[in-house]
Amino acid sequence: MNTKLMKCAALVLCGSLLLTACGETNSAQESSSNEDGMVNISWMNILHAPSPPTDTVLSKIEEVTQANIDFAWVPDSSKEERINTSLASDSLADIVSLTMLENSSVRNALKAGVFWEVSPYLDEFPNLGAISQDMRNSASIEGKLYGIPMQKDVARNGVILRKDWLDTLGMSVPQTTDELMEVAKAFTEQDPDGNGVKDTTGFIDRSDLVFGAFKTLGSYFGTPSSWAVSDDGKVTPEFETEGYLKTMDFMKQLYEGGYINQSFAVTAKSDQQQGFSQGKAGIYVGALFDSKNLLNSAKGVQDNMELVMVNDITSTGNESDRAIWSTSNGVGGLLAFPKSEVKDEQELKRILQFVNDVMSEEVYTLMTYGIEGMHYSMNEDKSVTIINQKLWEQEVQPFASSRPKEPGYEVHDNDPLKTEAGRLIQENATFAVLNPLYSLESDTYSSQGSELQKIITDATYKYILGDINVDEFKQQVQRWRKSGGDQIISEYEAAYKAVNN
Repeated sequence: MNTKLMKCAALVLCGSLLLTACGETNSAQESSSNEDGMVNISWMNILHAPSPPTDTVLSKIEEVTQANIDFAWVPDSSKEERINTSLASDSLADIVSLTMLENSSVRNALKAGVFWEVSPYLDEFPNLGAISQDMRNSASIEGKLYGIPMQKDVARNGVILRKDWLDTLGMSVPQTTDELMEVAKAFTEQDPDGNGVKDTTGFIDRSDLVFGAFKTLGSYFGTPSSWAVSDDGKVTPEFETEGYLKTMDFMKQLYEGGYINQSFAVTAKSDQQQGFSQGKAGIYVGALFDSKNLLNSAKGVQDNMELVMVNDITSTGNESDRAIWSTSNGVGGLLAFPKSEVKDEQELKRILQFVNDVMSEEVYTLMTYGIEGMHYSMNEDKSVTIINQKLWEQEVQPFASSRPKEPGYEVHDNDPLKTEAGRLIQENATFAVLNPLYSLESDTYSSQGSELQKIITDATYKYILGDINVDEFKQQVQRWRKSGGDQIISEYEAAYKAVNN
């Protein structure tokens, strides 16, 4: 085992002062150029895999980027503690992956000038310059961008349906919410699996008003993405809009008609997905890329299952009303550069050049699929098939969290369902409704937002289940306002004005 791998493995497995130890090493390894032109880069990064990767792929990445990369892998399970400790002790690396922008220690460090503000430099580099202004704004803190946005899919949700059931019943893929309701009704009442028993429902959902069906359906009714801001800067929470009420009515109709699993309000995600794969329902609303996992889980149980994904449903039938929500606006975090490690502008530009190179299709392919002929094979259309799953998991998968950008590359998975999901998710970006307050701060929301949201979540479920009426729901909204909601709105309005005026 080489020195670099031994060091990383020890850091992860022993968990002993990871960030401090790496910080001490990095201080002696500033990102200077060697005689061979290679740049030394230390990178504190999040590890989502059981163990760090070997050097097989890393060596190729270093070759392409002309950099000696010293990864300090932070296990995902302890990232908050480790990052907080590292910030407090000023023991960082040239590049720090900050995936918790809502963390108070992280935000305070960003606002305090611990990291370089990079906006003035992005357009000097082709891949960095291609980052959209919406992405830059969403990743900014109080109007300043303190790192390279880690670009994720802007909007990945849609509707997944049993195409074989649609065909059996002679129905078309729904394009409107009314048509979706008709499909849900038919899947419940017309025995789509042909077993002679009334044992199916249309929808199967889970106890999650964000990543379950509710928020995606809300997009179809014109609900904003968490908040709406008027031209004069007035802030409105999503649950005070007409679209939110229409979404509750739609869900209420599903529940009362029996067109959705009656226990959806207390159903876990795993049970929802298992139920769909077992043929208990024919409509799943969630991330479009879930389709492949659902189909795989159905093998041996529902071998005739065929799926179709839909991302263009509206409540009006008008293309101009097409929309899909986005809570994080596609921002997965920041690659930030601490001034304690990156000493001057010249050094910053060397690191920015490195990140620019990591965003190339060649490095993305290495970090996603590995080395051709060893980990994967590729067709002429740049579709990839993994040829050694175990080796890929060991040598490639751990790099997934290192990719500064994920969408928008030509190389893609060879599986048709994954390819179609990727295409639809990319298409979603055109119609995504961004959260206009994502990068802004409200002290009251930070301290009380989660607790106050429970008022709205409980009221929403009670309305759908028929326990309260619309007037009683609105009373709960007023309770939210009086308990701190008005203060949250006031603080967000002030923050929005400060950035946009």
